[in-house]
Amino acid sequence: MIVRSLLLRHGRVALPKPSTHIRAWRRFVSSDIERKESPFTAQALADSINSQRTPGTTTNNSLAEAGAVTDKVAQDWNFFQHQKAVSENVGATMGRHYRPHELLSNPPRPKDITLELLLASQSHLGHATSLWHPANAKYIFGIRGVEDPIHIISLDVTAAHLRRACKVVQGVTERGGLVLFVGTRSGQARTVVRAAQMAQGCHLFTRWIPGSITNGQQILGRCQKKVVDEHDVEVEGFAEQLNQLPAVKPDLVVCLNPLENYVLLRECGLNNIPTIGIVDTDVNPTWVTYPIPANDDSLRCVQVVAGVLGRAGQEGQRIRLENAKNGVVEYRQAHGLREVTAADKAALAQAARDKAQAQALLFNEEEDLALAQETESTQDETMPVDIKNVDSSLLAESPSTAQDESFQPYERDSPLPENAEKK
Repeated sequence: MIVRSLLLRHGRVALPKPSTHIRAWRRFVSSDIERKESPFTAQALADSINSQRTPGTTTNNSLAEAGAVTDKVAQDWNFFQHQKAVSENVGATMGRHYRPHELLSNPPRPKDITLELLLASQSHLGHATSLWHPANAKYIFGIRGVEDPIHIISLDVTAAHLRRACKVVQGVTERGGLVLFVGTRSGQARTVVRAAQMAQGCHLFTRWIPGSITNGQQILGRCQKKVVDEHDVEVEGFAEQLNQLPAVKPDLVVCLNPLENYVLLRECGLNNIPTIGIVDTDVNPTWVTYPIPANDDSLRCVQVVAGVLGRAGQEGQRIRLENAKNGVVEYRQAHGLREVTAADKAALAQAARDKAQAQALLFNEEEDLALAQETESTQDETMPVDIKNVDSSLLAESPSTAQDESFQPYERDSPLPENAEKK
């Protein structure tokens, strides 16, 4: 069967055809014109032209060669354009690539959270399996590696928890709350500051001082406080009341490295302050209120999480200010301040005037005292000294120390003899 199929397919090519008399007679019956080859071949013609070339024809030949080169370039260009038009829709489309500075200058928004973004930022990489915390079992996707196995975090869970944290931040800022961003590891300072700027909150990138919340009046009591309205415009007249209030506490804390800030999370828990934190496979997720399972060792992952939360806070502030312009205020701050009345404003104005007058009088007194001292010093320099009223003992020249009678001057200092003077 195999041989028969081979003969059927390739028999006419493989087997030589027998010569017949018909093929021999075709040469004479053919209507083609017999062509005689010229005794001069192309190479011979080129050699003859080169031998007969004169100096005057060199320029013309060079121009012809240049023209041929130009035609060749034009043909290549046209062929390139043809190939480009035919193959421009073939292959993959180049998308956005990683630019490190954009995570700070233009952070992603909550709607830009995708599994591809989290995967590119290395959010799925966990710690070694020997360091894991059992409470993170529901966040772990699997294990990778043989010699040094590590846990892989499920990106679906990370994306869901990150979107939930964004809604929390947006809700707090939309109701006029204060968000504190904390990141104390090296390289997180710019990320924390940028996120706090977008959310109009506070930031901390140095060591957390223990007791800043539980004992805030002693540690942060001297910090300046102010009162603003729904349009973020400062309202005056509450200086006396603010001095009696305790230190301001945040309404939400975002911690980028909970492992090093356990004291902060503990104080927030004692004061019922909700917290958001990046929880790696070696961190207890019960330390924070809203955990985000991700890789806290990757700076790119931290920048993505902080940038998304900062964008959420920015959106909440925008909605709050827009509602305030329309006269809609859906929140009320329980700060315990009493509204300033007309009598309070008059008393504050009178106190400000009294303070200004006291400062003016103090300045005048200091200026008069300085002028009097300058006048006295000038008079002392120009006043003549009355010798009659001066003690005579002060005018007499007396040695300051008693002379020693046993002192003998040197020979050179002794008086000369009379004979020496005569000589």
